[in-house]
Amino acid sequence: MPSLFSKTMKIQAIIPSAGSGLRLKNALLKPLVLLEGKSILAYSLEVFEKCSLIDSVIIVGHPDKVESFKVMISDHGFKKIKCVIPGGKERCDSVKKGLQKLDEDTDIVVVHDGARPFVSIDLIERCIKEAEENLAAIAAVPVKPTIKIVDLESMTVAETLDRAKLWNVQTPQVFKKDVLLKAYENIDQKKPTDDSSLVEQMGIKVKVVQGDYQNIKITTPEDFKLAEFLVREKGKA
Repeated sequence: MPSLFSKTMKIQAIIPSAGSGLRLKNALLKPLVLLEGKSILAYSLEVFEKCSLIDSVIIVGHPDKVESFKVMISDHGFKKIKCVIPGGKERCDSVKKGLQKLDEDTDIVVVHDGARPFVSIDLIERCIKEAEENLAAIAAVPVKPTIKIVDLESMTVAETLDRAKLWNVQTPQVFKKDVLLKAYENIDQKKPTDDSSLVEQMGIKVKVVQGDYQNIKITTPEDFKLAEFLVREKGKA
């Protein structure tokens, strides 16, 4: 599939993959767990490898499994991997370490969860296009269920939110490099679970790009079963 626009900027991706995956209840590190015969991380790396807009990829892995990541990369013959580095305790710590490895001449940074194996080239490119024009862009999908705020002390409903305004945020999240670097300089003690919230705190409007409901993050055994189903269905197509 041809790119949505001509490439004029240098674009690097950071893929945080340092999570232990305890909620997945698997003895292996989550990104290295085999999903229908291939590691979870390998699925998304294949997509970034094929995306013509991506110049290189920085993988931030678990400190104890850096060599295992390198073996997996070698086995698949990935060419765009710039480096594999040990991550931090929290996701934001890992992204910050990845930012330190960016090339000086990089213009745009794509951050993508290593546990989201079903990202597409189209979604990556659409997010990049919006970030190029608007400084920051994230993939997201409208929520399907009704969401309520609950008073945890009384366990009663405090408020029912307007579903039409609620979106489930995904990755990729894409930023002009200088914007994301500055955002991480201002990180506080809350340890945010996504990068765009740091950019929002700077007063920058983050563009929302229509994501894909299949672009799931594998966290629990139930997620893994759904991922197995999706891989089998894609194989039939």
